[in-house]
Amino acid sequence: MTDEQFKQFVRDRITQLRLQKGVSAYRMSCDLGRSKGYIRSICAGKHMPSLEGFVAISKYFGITLREFFDASLQDPVLFHQVMEEISQLEEKDALFILNYAKQYLSKRYT
Repeated sequence: MTDEQFKQFVRDRITQLRLQKGVSAYRMSCDLGRSKGYIRSICAGKHMPSLEGFVAISKYFGITLREFFDASLQDPVLFHQVMEEISQLEEKDALFILNYAKQYLSKRYT
């Protein structure tokens, strides 16, 4: 991934998550305790968050940094919620859900 592709991914991911959460760039900037144009400037390609900024943004959406940056996750918030619930299950129950998902996918894509 080139530097420009990375920056575009960050802009798109923040916009996607912000819209899913139903907050404006202004509201998100304020909620993060930043200047009112902070998120807008990131999404416009003028600035990139620091590592600390990425941590705050991920926490704001209730996801991990890994989930934020994992381009294979179409909905990292949903993924995080599912994994949180599954992590609380006993191993046998988690295995049941895993096997069900595998069966579902094999029927769905055959």
